[in-house]
Order: sequence, then structure tokens, then C-alpha cells
Amino acid sequence: MADVERLSGLVLLLTLFAGLLSPSSSAALGVPAPAPWPAGADVDYQLGGSASRPGHVGVIARDRTARPVEGRYNVCYVNGFQTQPNEKRLWRTQYWDLVLKRAGRPVVDEAWGEWLLDIRTPAKRAALAEVMGRWAGGCARRGFDAVEFDNLDAYTRSGGLLTRRQTLAYSRLLTAAAHRAGLAVGQKNLADLDGRRVGFDFAVAESCARWDECDDYVDHFGAAVLMIEYSAADFRSACSQYGSLVPVVLRDRALSPDYRPRYC
Repeated sequence: MADVERLSGLVLLLTLFAGLLSPSSSAALGVPAPAPWPAGADVDYQLGGSASRPGHVGVIARDRTARPVEGRYNVCYVNGFQTQPNEKRLWRTQYWDLVLKRAGRPVVDEAWGEWLLDIRTPAKRAALAEVMGRWAGGCARRGFDAVEFDNLDAYTRSGGLLTRRQTLAYSRLLTAAAHRAGLAVGQKNLADLDGRRVGFDFAVAESCARWDECDDYVDHFGAAVLMIEYSAADFRSACSQYGSLVPVVLRDRALSPDYRPRYC
């Protein structure tokens, strides 16, 4: 693929940047420091459609194709390790060599019908980071404050084709690209990882009470965690243990815009 070959020469440069562009070092390199979200703000997760929310909901996460909300802290959702179900034509026509395959067929996350991305070589990681960095840059230009790269744990669904080491190398490129755009970067999934070591600034902890993972995220990121739960029992558990420290929201699994979230 021409893009892969063209970008392979950038791997070393991107890798060097990745180790340097943490929130504490970004200013020294002339990159705007990512802004924190408002203290005491609640959060809503709106990937299924946009909806207005009361003023106490100071953090709103939306898809990269949606508009941010003026006056709120806006988190842009980008599927960094898998394809979106409605974007398969894009990947097939423009980035087919960057889709992970076994015997010529895409490797699929069966739960969501998403194709895994191929991060096995430095050249492909650089090419994918260029795509994701361009999307993150678009989020920044539209007014988003942060970006979350979903499916950090995709390698666990690859049937052994991908490794954790490759995942971390790719993550360093993603966080560096987002920081260059002036965005804070959220870790999504892989609770056992201290994502600060690869450049993540906060965590989006989806169903962490359900899977008993909230402690891991809080241990790594402190109050810089956004918790989203999908059952009333898990929501109550997260609120009782962490509601005084981090924003917690109860959402429907479809994330429909007409659903009325609950907050701690």
C-alpha cells in the first residue's frame, strides 16, 4: 500500500515524540497542554445520538462525526483499534491493507461486528496513527477538548495475531498525535494497564463496576476517570464507592438520545 510505504519513514520520528508528549512535557515542546474537565461536573455518554443535558452535566462524550456542545468539556470518540460498523466501505476502499486478516479475511470482533486493525508492524502502526491523528485533529478543530481511542484491548480478540507490546507501541503514537492537536487523551478498556505510562491523561471506564475494574482505573488515574454503567445495581455500586471522587452516569446500552440518564 502506498500510504504504508510513504509513512514508514516517519516511524522513528513518531516514536520519539510519543515518549515525550505527556501533559507535563507538551508545553516544553510548544504543544498546548490538555485542559482538565470542570471539577464536580457530571458526565453523559452520547454515542448513540445527541441530546441536550442540564448544566451540571459538564462533560459530554460524542462520536467524532457529531458536534461538540458549547460551554461543556467535550470528549470525541474515535475507534482507534477497530473499524466502526458503518465505515467498512471506507476501510475496504482506502485502507484495506491496514485491516487485520487471517487467510485473507478480516478478523472480526463478533460482539460488535467490527474489524480489527493491523498494528503488527511499525509501518502499519505509523499509517494507522496518521489516520487517527487526522481524525483527532478534526475533533480539535471542531471544538472538542479531548479524545478517547476505543478498544485498547482489541489484541485480546485477535486470536493471537496481535500482542500487548504492539498495542502499547501503537498507543504511544496515538497519544502523541492527540497531544500535538492539543487534546487530552482517554484510555478505554484494558483496566490493568497504567495508561499514563504511554501518554493517556484520563480513563473512560465503561461497566467497571460490572467487571470489578473501577479500582484499577482509579489507582492509575485518580479522579481523572469517567464511569459509565448500564445497570441500576452496577450504577449504585459505582456511586457508593466512587461517586464522591469521579463522575458516574447510568445509561442505556443503546445510548439512545431520548434516554434520561441518572447521575450520582
